[in-house]
Order: sequence, then C-alpha cells, then structure tokens
Amino acid sequence: MTFPAPQRITVPGTTLPEVTLSVHDTGGDGAPVVLLHGWPDRATLWTHQVSALAEAGYRVVVPDLRGFGDSDRPAEVEHYRMRALVADVLGVADALGIDRFALAGHDWGASLGWAVTLASPRVTRYAAYSVGHPVAFATAGFRQKAMSWYMLWFQFPGVAEKVIPADDWQFLRGWLHASLPEDHPLPRRQLADLSRPGALTASLNWYRANIDPATFVPTSIPQLPRITVPVLGVWSAGDAALTEGQMRRSSEFVDDFRFERVEGCGHWIPEEAPERATELLTGFLAAGDRDDRPAGTRP
Repeated sequence: MTFPAPQRITVPGTTLPEVTLSVHDTGGDGAPVVLLHGWPDRATLWTHQVSALAEAGYRVVVPDLRGFGDSDRPAEVEHYRMRALVADVLGVADALGIDRFALAGHDWGASLGWAVTLASPRVTRYAAYSVGHPVAFATAGFRQKAMSWYMLWFQFPGVAEKVIPADDWQFLRGWLHASLPEDHPLPRRQLADLSRPGALTASLNWYRANIDPATFVPTSIPQLPRITVPVLGVWSAGDAALTEGQMRRSSEFVDDFRFERVEGCGHWIPEEAPERATELLTGFLAAGDRDDRPAGTRP
C-alpha cells in the first residue's frame, strides 16, 4: 500500500494553546498501533513498517509530532515539555476514536513512547527503538553522557541554529548521516524539513524543554512506576549517540522486557534495517493475546 494521506487533527490544550498535527491513519477495524518518529524526522520514517503492519491487518496511526513535518511548530520552549507531548499522542487517539493501542517509537519518539506508557493504561505493549527506559538512560554512565554531549550544546539558543545549517548542513551530514549511503533519501528529507522557517528551533525545543543541565548527571536515581505491559527494546550496533547498556538496563524497570540487537546498522533502524525492524515489530505485536489486541474503537 502507499503511505496514507495525512489529515489535520487539532489537539485541545489544557494549560497550553491547542495544536494541530498532521496525522497519517490507515483506518480500518484492526488493532491500532501508533508509531512515533524522532529528531529531526517526520512520520514517513515508518513507511516500510506502516505498509507491513497494514497488510497484516493493523490500523496504523503515524503523526508528525509537534515541531516536525507538517504539524504546528510553536515558538515557545514550554510548548514542548513532555507533558504536552504525551497529551498530543493521547489526544490524537481520542480524535480517532481509539481507546487502547500498541505503541512504537524511535529516538525522541521512543522517549515520548516511554512517557506515554508510564502515564496511560491505554498502552497495551510498547516497542522502543534506540532509546531505553528514562531511568536506564539517565543513569547509563560516563560513556553515554559523552555520547550525549549535543544535548547540552543544544541548550544555547541561537548557537546551534547558526552552526548546524552552515556549509550546506555539514554538521548533520558528518554526524547524523555518516552511516547512510550517499544517495539515501533520509538526509534530503530531514534537511528540507529543517530548512523551513522556524523548523530548526522548533526541533531543538524538544531538547531545551526536556533536558535539564542541572540533572544531566543525576545525583540520585529517579523513581518511576514499574512498567507492567510487555516492552521490546531494539538497539543498533552502529548507533553513534546511544549505548547498548542504556537499552539493556531497561529490563530493570519493566516486568516483561525483550532486548534485540541489530547488527550492521546505524541510528536510523526503521530505515537502515527496514526488514529487520519490521520483522521485530510485527512479531512483537503478534505475540500479544486477545486482550492485548483490542478492536480499539471508542463508542
């Protein structure tokens, strides 16, 4: 199937103004699965997985998250705090009449997916690509902190905005895209998106709203509820930003955790290893029992 055409869904605000998101929905009566992309991407990161899941009978919902793709790009940093991002996901589900749903996320979408799973009993099972449980990531040690250096650099408004686009985006090409073939479409898509007015700052606001330099190296272990739904953690051996340990240690915070390592792949697992990423996700979803795969429509 072709990637589903987007629709515009306005998510009501609580303490913040409403936001309108671009959402791709395959429709149908199958069990719903929500896919969340990361930085600096859009819903089409999941093109291969959407097609496979739809063919397997699932209803697949893929939003451009706020600040990305064709969704609204609020200028204020506070509009990107995790509480608002979680509300976006649940608001999209509400607007589409979906009650309970399976969830998958990559990169920042994985961080958001963990937060949604922790916040809402509506998630039936969760597949995290690249980024592990928030406590496992926060306490992953010096090597992970060193690999996450950019999170602190992004905190300075105007600095990254000046450096990142310089010399035809050489910073991102040499860092984020180094593992990709020269003709791969992902860099062109990402750089075209980031080149639009306000888009780079909007994307960086995810870091500025949710990464606190004061707690970047925690002095105590954050306390979060245990996750009781099944979780799949997928990490790629060529990831330049994330260690294997922060994903493996997620098992300490989840009752039912399965880890999978993807060889010969950089950070962009859904696109660099589409067959393997799809195989893992479809197998994980199929492992659910009947209670794990509801029809998903709210009366």
